[in-house]
Amino acid sequence: MSDDSKRTITAADITQIEVFSDPKFTPDGSAYTYVSTVINDNNEYESHLFFQNLDEDEAKQWTFGDVKNSSPRFSPDGKKIVFESNRSGLPQLWMLNTDGGEAWQLTTFKNGTGNPNWSKDGRYIIFSASLDADDDVQKQNEQAKEERQKEAEAKKKQPLVIKRLDHKSDANGFHDNKRAQLILFDTENGDFSQLTKADADHAFQDISPDSNTVLLAANLNEDADYENTNDLFLFNRSTKDITKLTKGAYHSASFSPNGDKIACFGHEYTYAGATQNELYIFDVETGVRTCLSEEWDIQLGDVMIGDMRLGNSTTGPVWSKDGDRLFFIASDFGATGLYQVSLNGDLEVLYKEANHVFGFSYYAESESFILGISTPTNPCNFYQLKNGSELKRLTNANAAFLEEVAITEPETLTVTAEDGWEIQGWLLRPYGFEEGKKYPFVLEIHGGPHMMYGQSFFHEMQLLAAKGYVVLYTNPRGSYGYGQQFVDAVRSDYGGGDYTDLMSAVDYALGNYSFIDETRLGVTGGSYGGFMTNWIVGHTNRFKAAVTQRSISNWLSFYGVSDIGYFFTKWELGKNLMEDPEKLWNFSPLKYAENVETPLLILHGEQDYRCPIEQGEQLFVTLKHLRKNAEFVRFPDSSHELSRSGKPEMRIERLNHICRWFEEYL
Repeated sequence: MSDDSKRTITAADITQIEVFSDPKFTPDGSAYTYVSTVINDNNEYESHLFFQNLDEDEAKQWTFGDVKNSSPRFSPDGKKIVFESNRSGLPQLWMLNTDGGEAWQLTTFKNGTGNPNWSKDGRYIIFSASLDADDDVQKQNEQAKEERQKEAEAKKKQPLVIKRLDHKSDANGFHDNKRAQLILFDTENGDFSQLTKADADHAFQDISPDSNTVLLAANLNEDADYENTNDLFLFNRSTKDITKLTKGAYHSASFSPNGDKIACFGHEYTYAGATQNELYIFDVETGVRTCLSEEWDIQLGDVMIGDMRLGNSTTGPVWSKDGDRLFFIASDFGATGLYQVSLNGDLEVLYKEANHVFGFSYYAESESFILGISTPTNPCNFYQLKNGSELKRLTNANAAFLEEVAITEPETLTVTAEDGWEIQGWLLRPYGFEEGKKYPFVLEIHGGPHMMYGQSFFHEMQLLAAKGYVVLYTNPRGSYGYGQQFVDAVRSDYGGGDYTDLMSAVDYALGNYSFIDETRLGVTGGSYGGFMTNWIVGHTNRFKAAVTQRSISNWLSFYGVSDIGYFFTKWELGKNLMEDPEKLWNFSPLKYAENVETPLLILHGEQDYRCPIEQGEQLFVTLKHLRKNAEFVRFPDSSHELSRSGKPEMRIERLNHICRWFEEYL
């Protein structure tokens, strides 16, 4: 229930919320660092490193200024910390003595650097850099801002020659010929050496205890342009030999403490893009693989959806001190928790409540953890977990904000779908709720579709409740968190069982909460949730207002314009464009535009390469041509991530447009 003595939350309050990420224990376990991200007075994201002793109540801020600092990594002796910062212009590596003093710059690479990691002996730092094939890593100089701008302007005046199928991404735009390569920095002599040179992007995973073998992930297949794989490789620094370990989608890999085993998450696309992660162990000498998670039916890693998570955090698997257990986060029934497993597959829950564990750090000597936790009513805090059950809060983030603003606690509900499956959901009552009054209602639908709503802070949901709406959000079939059969059930059935799941949830809410006004129902969602919003208004007129965001409206064109369309279409619908265009058209909401009677607001980012803006354009033009009630809002310089990490002013505008539309029609 809401506290009427507090003010309601606003769209602009995203600028008031501090977001934590990436906790890391010091090597001696007495303290930890983390990253804090805020939106500053210039309306830009700003990230800083903080340090807190475990026996002190307050954290110390280590970095300052209108810049982004991230990825703090301690040297094994704890005397130095390497981190990533854009204070020189582009992201570069910087070093800081942990006993004080100014940071100094390690890299000046032309295209920036990132993801720093120490070797176990503390002599080397391995990092990533974007390089052309003939770049010399010893002769790298960062360009001045004016020079970079001049080069970018010149590039815009030249035609773009594209030869690869995989030629763009929502995260980075159109690809050039540069590739992410792994670089080794020798802290003793200051030399850089390039470890990888293949025409592929390489991602560092770990380095062996003897510092001779680098574990990396890449797609080095001859048909790489046609295969959506991410394999693990062992690179021997002495011989330069590279050994392939896997064939599929593998990540989050690390060596055991003595270097004889490797643990990782991964799968081999058994259910295409709906395949749950498994936990694998590889024997380094023989390459023999063991699956520890064969008997489980949960999604490994954090797949919780929210709009206030900025920055990366470790989700595992992480080895125990003796190499006899592994720790990791898993997503299950709308929550994420910390788990451990022995090497014979015995699974144990170390911590799981009705909340969102978004990251952790493990200190081997005392078997203790730093957990990052978000709840539906609190964006984030860090806690120490020790002795398996003792939880101690370390931070008090957003305390002033939470004292001032009314936050609504969701009610968990379970809906029985048409075919008997159980669907989990959550309902928020409106701010200032009064018994006997009737309230308008908004159904929220998540993207993915293979993601999960749950027990995490969600600003958009709180905003709609503050505006006077009953808010319902659910995990229909296709969502992670309810087993492999459940997550796979949406494939080749978009608009089928998932649609009836959502309608069953609406029926349940109307039947069990008498304060919902059934004549004032609204619906909204983004990405897959946008597809479902489009599908819903083409198949029922029960909703009086709808807002579709970064949506799919036409699978025929999505196949060729999305950065993932050429494989995702077949993954999800079972066929691609050339195999069965009629099937794709039957799954397209655009086909049912004549049926739409619901006033529809279409929100789309101009630079969305995942669900390109032509998807919104087609829908808008068709509806307007049919004399339907539709409006189209285009967000400049905004990608598919607009609602989560887009420009702050555009995020606020987006929220205001959603509220405006529902206010007008509900």
